[in-house]
Amino acid sequence: MRIAVTGSIATDHLMTFPGRFADQLVADQLHTVSLSFLVDNLDVRRGGVGANIAFGMGQLGAGPVLVGAAGADFDEYRAWLDRHGVDTASVRISEVLHTARFVCTTDADHNQIGSFYTGAMSEARLIELHSVAERVGGLDLVLIGADDPEAMLRHTEECRSRSIPFAADFSQQIARMDGEEIRTLMDGATYLFSNEYEKGLIETKTGWSDQEVLERVGHRVTTLGARGVRIERVGEDPIEVGCPEETAKVDPTGVGDAFRAGFLSGLGWGVGLERAAQVGCMLATLVIETLGTQEYTLRGVTFMDRFTKAYGYDAATEVREHLS
Repeated sequence: MRIAVTGSIATDHLMTFPGRFADQLVADQLHTVSLSFLVDNLDVRRGGVGANIAFGMGQLGAGPVLVGAAGADFDEYRAWLDRHGVDTASVRISEVLHTARFVCTTDADHNQIGSFYTGAMSEARLIELHSVAERVGGLDLVLIGADDPEAMLRHTEECRSRSIPFAADFSQQIARMDGEEIRTLMDGATYLFSNEYEKGLIETKTGWSDQEVLERVGHRVTTLGARGVRIERVGEDPIEVGCPEETAKVDPTGVGDAFRAGFLSGLGWGVGLERAAQVGCMLATLVIETLGTQEYTLRGVTFMDRFTKAYGYDAATEVREHLS
């Protein structure tokens, strides 16, 4: 099963200021702030919804096709993804813009000052999925993740017109979308991904009830935080899968992306929905135990030992045969 993952490609530049921002602000001069902070360290992390999901699928040997836009500074990031099993040949490289970037400084009180530069992400709307499909010999599913809004709309419409099954995953972009945009991006999706809060937001903005949403998509996949995930289909009992026990809660960033990576990999292997969700929850657990969205590793024996403990021998036997 050939799966394409569309979505943002970005890097995070995270800095730490040992003092307090509040101590540097003068109350009667806030209309003309001009400050520079000497920081202690700089942590550069790879990120972006599309890249995070593709990385996880690559780790599982699912061979994802990453579709997105980056800048000429993407070479090192591309090499990293290539080494971890991601097909990056369909990433568009901008001739004038840098890869999207989040720059953030955190003070001693955990207050943050940050900026997000969209950069080359805006050119994702210029990518045609037909060209991607021709290059790889066809697409069986396209995940449409958070990206340039125009790109998300174009990819969705192209999937419909070419009868390519697609998964709608608004993620961070749902806050800026209105009801009509959400209805357009979701209607006819084979899968709809969201967390519990986003689920409510979708229903509020579209004016559709839970049942009405479910009637417009094949499967509604709702992540429930520490409680795992729920998968719903019209006329079927919900499937609920819990999360494996965590060794630590280090950083929740990228946990949702990791679940999607595991779930989509399971679909690519041809296992059932419950089994695919279990793989997703196992991968999400590894990410929450790690600082950074792409810093975890899959060590076969450890992964399978923990998977077996969480979901049983039969489940592990079925999954093991698909792991590289």
